[in-house]
Amino acid sequence: MVTKAQIQRRLAAILAADVVGYSAMMERAEEATYAEIGRLKGEVFEPALTQFQGRLIKTTGDGIFAEFASPVLAVRCAKDIQDKVANRPIQLRIGINLGDVIVDEHGDVFGDGINIAARLEGLAAPGGILISGKVQSEVEGKLDFRFEDRGEQQLKNMSKPVRAFAVRSGAEADAAIRPALVLPDKPSIAVLPFQNMSGDPEQEYFADGVVEDIITALSRFKSLFVIARNSSFTYKGRAVDIKLVGRELGVRYVLEGSVRRSGNRVRITAQLIDAATGNHLWAERYDRDVADIFAVQDEITGVVAVAIEPAIAQMEQWRAVRKSPESLSSWEAYQRGLWHSNRIGKAENNAAKSFFQHAIDLDPGFAPSYAGLAYATLAEAWLYQARSMSDAFEEALPVAQKAISLDPMDALAHCCVCSTRFVRGDYDGALIEARQALIINPNYAIAHESLGSTLVFSGRPREGIESLRVAMRLDPRNLRRQQHRWLHISIGHYFLGEYDASIEAAREVVRSHPELGTRSLAAALGQAGRFDEAKQALQNSIAVAPKSFEMYVRQRAPWFRPEDHQHILEGLRKAGWDG
Repeated sequence: MVTKAQIQRRLAAILAADVVGYSAMMERAEEATYAEIGRLKGEVFEPALTQFQGRLIKTTGDGIFAEFASPVLAVRCAKDIQDKVANRPIQLRIGINLGDVIVDEHGDVFGDGINIAARLEGLAAPGGILISGKVQSEVEGKLDFRFEDRGEQQLKNMSKPVRAFAVRSGAEADAAIRPALVLPDKPSIAVLPFQNMSGDPEQEYFADGVVEDIITALSRFKSLFVIARNSSFTYKGRAVDIKLVGRELGVRYVLEGSVRRSGNRVRITAQLIDAATGNHLWAERYDRDVADIFAVQDEITGVVAVAIEPAIAQMEQWRAVRKSPESLSSWEAYQRGLWHSNRIGKAENNAAKSFFQHAIDLDPGFAPSYAGLAYATLAEAWLYQARSMSDAFEEALPVAQKAISLDPMDALAHCCVCSTRFVRGDYDGALIEARQALIINPNYAIAHESLGSTLVFSGRPREGIESLRVAMRLDPRNLRRQQHRWLHISIGHYFLGEYDASIEAAREVVRSHPELGTRSLAAALGQAGRFDEAKQALQNSIAVAPKSFEMYVRQRAPWFRPEDHQHILEGLRKAGWDG
């Protein structure tokens, strides 16, 4: 039992340091991470504590706690540690507090003094140092550092907020006091050099090549403002504060990642971060064989680049939705239109049309707004049967063509013209537009979808299914578009006489959108001889979407070839339809 006589109190500066992303690193490369942290403690922590007269209190699996008699020495030690770690594949967060602590007979330290240091460490940026107001007041004027006021921080399990300051020095300090660059009027992104986690310098070239290709691929998206490679690579080998990168480069989003090769496998991780808040918006890991390492590089570059654009678009739409319509810019009104367009329902589609038109009124020269308006106009007919297809076509085509006249390199606009050609059965014209969109952007999922759908209905269903599956691979998280792709894959298999495959694909649609998939399901079940299931699917189709049944069955939609339409009717009659 410890007595009061054995308890000592003293004022101490407490330094808490912790490895960023330790759990994820251990999951990716347990032995390599464990070895690197061991080297970190022996080559960085211990010499620094000795030099700056610190006492090691305890170590954790991924960090340390140390005590200093002087807050000046504690801050100098922290800066020395971060400088030495900057060239390593591991990043640290460090927090420092000055406070009263309890020291027991074994030298263990307890109390709010150490708890606050730990909480500050958790709030520090990767590669950064966060100190309490007490430390800042003691060291200001005694060190050649600047301190960025982070305001009052409400720390976990602390009754009172704690004032916090970020430590800045050198070029970092100069950047911190410079005003942030004004953000462009469209989403902006910087791709930082990926960390080489392999321990093999030869893999540095591979990692840099991945990043350079991602930058090039993202630059094809006209909806993005992408920082050039030379500016992004100034951060190579440095522990960076993402918020500071955002200020220095004037971007809203930052992509960072790592590359690790082990034997015949390569693992690449990528994280998309909101530079203003530091929040992770999207993350993915890619594991591949390296039989052809350059093919692997090309594959990963493509999927990363294509995944980022929708993730950013979603965030931009949420930003626009939070603003009042009166305060929207043309870009924001366009994003608001996309937000409504990506939701199913007549009211949502009407709202999308309204916002696209508002964007045009604000900026008549902004091509994507015309493409969005054309798409929503067509959807009134082919999705919601709110008007005739011929009327929708007459209205949508000149709007889509206006988009192309404003920007011939707008891939979405070409896809919209493709749709207008497709819905009247002009397969050759539709194929030309879809392929033009793919020339502009080979990784554009909507263009692959447009090509695939046109091929399915123009008598080339096998090729169409392949293109639709490419679209699904490129855009796996867009659930609404996936349902349309599954529907046309189902129809493609049906045209090929592959009824079991058609049933399987149709069920993917029906799970979330029965108004889209039950006709295809009923026809395929009828052809497969599963008559009880076919009859139920047929009844559901008529009950859920009677107008669609009338348009696509009793009448022949213009994009169905006569022989394909008769093939569908044959299956529906086997399902019990008496038309």
